[in-house]
Amino acid sequence: MSLDEIRVFLKASEGVHFAGAKKEDVYAWVSGCLEEQNWAELGRTARGLMRRYMEKMTGLSRAQVTRLITRYGEDGEVRVKRSRRHHFPTVYRREDVALLASLDEAHETLSGPATQKILQRQLYDFGDQHYGRLAEISVAQIYRLRQSAGYRKQRVVYQGTRAVQVAMGERRAPQPLGRPGYLRVDTVHQGDRDGVKGVYHINAVDEMTQWEVVSATAQISAAALQPVLEAMLRQFPFHILGFHSDNGSEFINHVVAELLNKLWIEQTKSRPRHCNDNALVESKNGAVIRKHIGYGYIAAEHAPAMQSFYLQYCNPYLNFHRPCGVPERVINDKGKEKKRYRW
Repeated sequence: MSLDEIRVFLKASEGVHFAGAKKEDVYAWVSGCLEEQNWAELGRTARGLMRRYMEKMTGLSRAQVTRLITRYGEDGEVRVKRSRRHHFPTVYRREDVALLASLDEAHETLSGPATQKILQRQLYDFGDQHYGRLAEISVAQIYRLRQSAGYRKQRVVYQGTRAVQVAMGERRAPQPLGRPGYLRVDTVHQGDRDGVKGVYHINAVDEMTQWEVVSATAQISAAALQPVLEAMLRQFPFHILGFHSDNGSEFINHVVAELLNKLWIEQTKSRPRHCNDNALVESKNGAVIRKHIGYGYIAAEHAPAMQSFYLQYCNPYLNFHRPCGVPERVINDKGKEKKRYRW
């Protein structure tokens, strides 16, 4: 249209509003309109008329139309500028997230460093090429992938808050002095139902090497516990020098004391107001038994089946396949003891 026709059109369409459907079409129309009217040779009045016309037809603001006209004067046309923002390359793909979710489901979501070691073993020890990218992942990236939407679609875990089980008092703390063979022992009860006791788990962990043996028994009486303890002690690959437990009657009795004395094993028990003395086995109760067995009731009659499971599968998994950090005791100049976990 000519400028006079545009002036008449704007006056007749004051109550009508237009808007562009796509940005590419709007920019192409503006560029063609400016070129058709020969924008560079228009006067001030004609340019103001053209601005109002383009605002009416495109639905853009006056400032936006001004920016498009400026872009036309610089480049000779109005084009959509593509984003030049830097994007990091995608390293871990959708299949890697799904593979991590399946691995966490198999191992009950271990810590980041433990998961990293398993990913490395899958590639370098077992030759599984599906873990090629995940074998180079950092610990921080593992936690980031676990928070991603793709991971949550594959696996969502809700863990309710559980009360912390505090060990009973202790009489004397063992002193391993860097030697293996000093065990921390505790029992885990699998609940009651209608007044009937469930199965009991016996958890024993070596303080220095973290070697762990778990067993199951239907009762924790002295007579029933003796053969279970004897079988557990035989599963450790070194001589047992110390046996540390809380003040429960299942361990503090004449039968267990006679067994330990016969094997020349030092027996210690809890001190009052020292809840961290037996923290090692208490943490293993939650991280191993409660994680893999759960909190639900299991009848005592299933103790032999669970004992077979521990002997054939669980204990070899804990000691040969599940990564575990071994603490190093460091004493500073002030005599304060700290535990560091190195690779």
